Amino acid sequence: MKIVETLGERKIIDLILKRLEQMPDTPIPFGDDISAIDLGNGKLAAIKTDMLVDKTDMPPQMSLWQAARKAVVMNISDLAAKGAKPIALLVSLGIPRHFTENDVEEIANGLNSGAREYGAYILGGDTNEASDLVISCAAFGTADRKNLVLRNGCKPGDMVAVTGSFGRTAAGLRILLGHVSCPARLRKRLVDSVLMPKARLHEGLTLATTGAITASIDSSDGLAWSLHELSRASNVGFVIDNLPVAEEAADFAKLYKIGSAELCLYGGEEYELVVTVKPELFESVQKKVPLMRIGQATARSKLVLELRGRRSPIDARGWEHFKTVLQKP
Repeated sequence: MKIVETLGERKIIDLILKRLEQMPDTPIPFGDDISAIDLGNGKLAAIKTDMLVDKTDMPPQMSLWQAARKAVVMNISDLAAKGAKPIALLVSLGIPRHFTENDVEEIANGLNSGAREYGAYILGGDTNEASDLVISCAAFGTADRKNLVLRNGCKPGDMVAVTGSFGRTAAGLRILLGHVSCPARLRKRLVDSVLMPKARLHEGLTLATTGAITASIDSSDGLAWSLHELSRASNVGFVIDNLPVAEEAADFAKLYKIGSAELCLYGGEEYELVVTVKPELFESVQKKVPLMRIGQATARSKLVLELRGRRSPIDARGWEHFKTVLQKP
């Protein structure tokens, strides 16, 4: 029998989901960014839970305040991807015995700051002793059913777009883990992208009202993996011909002779939104939310990177718990 280290997070999730009885008429199928309950009158209660663990989610130099704030942002980003407005969060804390009073206050301040940044409140939760810091948040929000954006609505011909550029966090994590040093002109922007992530809540709520977005996903597991998730859910392929490489990531890649495509596609933790857009409405959407077009959906279920006349496959890889290890120095 395989141990979880060899299975990986996604296989573990599949094993669990196959053994759960699905609620009838659920508005959102298993495997999307969030869950929801129909409240009637076209309204949905949006629900999301995500967990931050020191060992796997806190790079060196991340403070407890930043970690607690990030635990909130992780949940808000998934709500944003569906067009759901956050209202409140419950938090379960696993706290190591050696933590101080100041440590607990710092965590609480980070939780509050993260929630209030996006117009939500922490309502309460639970605490327990743990061998490692665990911050588990459950976010609650609302959405109009008619505006809900799932992963499975993309059609061949739809434009693929993102709310921002990629690669900073992959470079920033290499710096924080001590793998490379970095000139000061680059270090702050790259490191800050890891320590202070931003959820694209305004963009997600606005995009959901346009009627132009056919599918959407939060990109925290990496651009490549997000594209593969959309591909599987919608049964389409993608040709990506405009990689959204951040300028700082391109500079970093050139400095250390690393492929900028590697940083852009396979980093993770960006918390951008990856969306598909009806082509005839793309220009009108651009007037409301600046989007970067990166490619187009195809009928063939393959993901292809097409740059400078050359084609190569986009691998289905990104951050995955139990398989990806955060090697702290």
